[in-house]
Amino acid sequence: MRQVALIFCHGLSCIGAAKRTDEPILTGRHVTTPSNRRSMQSLGVLLGLVASSIAAYLWPWTGLSIDPFYLSKTGLLSLVALTMFSLGVTVKDAELVELRNRPFAVFLGVVVQCTAMPTLAWLVVNVLSISGPLAYGVMLCGCVPGAMASNVLTMTAKGNVSYSVSLTCIATLLSPLTVPFTLLMVAGLETGTDTFQPIQTATILVITVVIPTLAGYGCRRLVPKTPVAQRRMLIIASSIATVALLWIIASVVAGNRDRLSLATPGLLGSLLLMNLLGYCSGLIMGKLSKMPVAMRRALTLEVGMQNAGLGTGLAASLFGDATPAQIPTAAYTFGCMLTGTLLAAFWARLGATHTDQA
Repeated sequence: MRQVALIFCHGLSCIGAAKRTDEPILTGRHVTTPSNRRSMQSLGVLLGLVASSIAAYLWPWTGLSIDPFYLSKTGLLSLVALTMFSLGVTVKDAELVELRNRPFAVFLGVVVQCTAMPTLAWLVVNVLSISGPLAYGVMLCGCVPGAMASNVLTMTAKGNVSYSVSLTCIATLLSPLTVPFTLLMVAGLETGTDTFQPIQTATILVITVVIPTLAGYGCRRLVPKTPVAQRRMLIIASSIATVALLWIIASVVAGNRDRLSLATPGLLGSLLLMNLLGYCSGLIMGKLSKMPVAMRRALTLEVGMQNAGLGTGLAASLFGDATPAQIPTAAYTFGCMLTGTLLAAFWARLGATHTDQA
């Protein structure tokens, strides 16, 4: 257990460090190269994801009355806000310049992200005849913006981090408009509830996503511009964001223990299919538009990895803490993190190039 904990903690520290330098780091008697740091980062996040999710699922068997993994609706949304604040802190001025230097690539990426996953979710719901609150849960998986974790995994995959962050930020800032709109596009589904309110959804997104992201970026500008201060800030913010994300996933598992055990193989298979088709959509569009490999990888992860943790918070806010709509978002939150981590680790081993195939 001590070795596992050390790997996980070292992986968290590498999230910020690997992004900043390609020089080897001497740790004790071992030299940590950028490749090793990326591998440790990927392994640390994967171990943390699996360990925290298993612990959250099995916690009742400990016999303890206090459940650290269970969060109320307010607590869950607060953790989402903390994650987005930390993401805002990691945004650099150079990444904003990327918006001006590659306007078409950014525009294309946002269009693909805002259309591919909602369309795939709609197809899954209709082709597989998913109904009731589960239908809204699947749609929430497809309609929410890209996950913050995609930025971390893009770095692991040797992708274009600036492009990934740009897509995440724009999709997040547009989410108060895109999420209610895309959900309304499927209002004809038999959902079994009429509680969905676009204005309420937009308000929740503004409070938990847009404001924290802008606040985080504003706080970053107050930090001294020295390399040491900037690097320390990025390591802390990235680590907080990763731990908060893992806690969100664990809390989703804890809050849906009974429901997750009732999730049918068909539902899990449909979510996996939607996830893999999302990756394929990003990769195909990146190749058709002749993007560099690093940008293709970023777009692929950005499209397939949705902020289902945010979707879980939205489901709780719209339909109550005990809604079955959280089952698809809970499963997708864990599933896309697992598949994304494996894909990023595979690309990391292939090496970084802007000309070879992804």
